[in-house]
Amino acid sequence: MTRIGDTPSAWDERTQLTTFLDYARDTTRAKCEGVSPENARRAPLPGSPLMTMSGVVNHLRWVEYYWFQVVFLGEEDKGPWTEEDPDREMRIAVDFPLTQLLDEYAEQSARYRELVAGNDLDARAERTIRDGRHVDLRWILLHLVEETARHNGHLDILRELADGTTGS
Repeated sequence: MTRIGDTPSAWDERTQLTTFLDYARDTTRAKCEGVSPENARRAPLPGSPLMTMSGVVNHLRWVEYYWFQVVFLGEEDKGPWTEEDPDREMRIAVDFPLTQLLDEYAEQSARYRELVAGNDLDARAERTIRDGRHVDLRWILLHLVEETARHNGHLDILRELADGTTGS
């Protein structure tokens, strides 16, 4: 598949931020390309039983949901996590085909692209973060670039352990 590049089409802040987030999202997809269903569900790290490729993809999907819909828009949190199982999105991911998780992530990302395009980067989130402050959309985009890139590093490791594939 053709990869999305990391060089923006324009040098304004919005284009740079959204280009890097799209590039990180596309990297997630590329790292999962061609992985077997068994390897997508495998947790090879003894100390991290929830760290599967499926779990990471589902986590990224739900992280974007949380930051855009719950924090920024102020909607009710309907995520899969609970107080008893705060990492449930990673645990339940193995019950779904990786292709489905990637498709859902891509569909959701398209909706969030529209949300970002329709709001000013200085727009404040409806809900506060842990320290009581209202972050702006710019901060949410930066946070999601960081979060997605960090988890792409995990996917690098999981993919190499799964079948020896490196790169992407």
